[in-house]
Amino acid sequence: MDLQLTDRTVVVTGASSGVGLATTRMLLAEGARIAACARDLDRLRAAIDSIGGVDPARIYLAACDVTDRDEVESFVGAVTGHFGGIEGLVCNAGRSLMAPLSQTTDEQIRAEFDLKIFGAWNLVRATRGPLAAADRGSVVTVNAILARQPEPRLAVTSAARAALLNLTHSMAEDLAADGTRVNSVLLGLVDTGQWRRRFEDSGTALDYDAWSAEIAADRGIALGRFGTAEEVAFQIVTLLSPLSGYTTGTSIDVGGGVGRYL
Repeated sequence: MDLQLTDRTVVVTGASSGVGLATTRMLLAEGARIAACARDLDRLRAAIDSIGGVDPARIYLAACDVTDRDEVESFVGAVTGHFGGIEGLVCNAGRSLMAPLSQTTDEQIRAEFDLKIFGAWNLVRATRGPLAAADRGSVVTVNAILARQPEPRLAVTSAARAALLNLTHSMAEDLAADGTRVNSVLLGLVDTGQWRRRFEDSGTALDYDAWSAEIAADRGIALGRFGTAEEVAFQIVTLLSPLSGYTTGTSIDVGGGVGRYL
């Protein structure tokens, strides 16, 4: 199927690993042009090089702290100057803070909300003009099922995710007047570098598959496994497609059946 993404310019944040890198790879395969950013430019370049066969004319790379409004506006300005416009945006920069409330500092709480809220809002307001000028512009915020189903071990991250989900709905209402769609993808447990590092630090005698299967069972994941970055990227790319032109203000779970809400 042709997703009609050929020569459409998509901004992807947090593109140096995991879901961001998988999304970048999939968009390039669909013929899109990519403006990718991450905090570490050298790591980002190495990640893009790992894809192989990427036409340099179809990709723009930059270092950018998405919580810094000035850096974001400079990055977006450079992208529009380089490619002439922006048709899509993937707000993917994120992390999880594994700590109960009793072990969380005020600074950590502020940092979580800063990244989740301003990490998306800075990009959306900076790209609003180019997206409005595009044919069927689209924004996807990469969020988590924690937004609707909080966990005590991730208390502050759950709260920040819920705030981002609420903000995404508000942005969908606001940007609809421009003809720009805004949607969310809500992740469950996904096999990324974060989980690989936790496995290495766990001291377990199990191999990774057995270790992750135990965690999946403990978290009540119906499919009994972690998801892959590619499985998440597919949903993101589908929402970016003009063929999803009547879908806005919604969210799609990619969690293997871990959601217990209706």
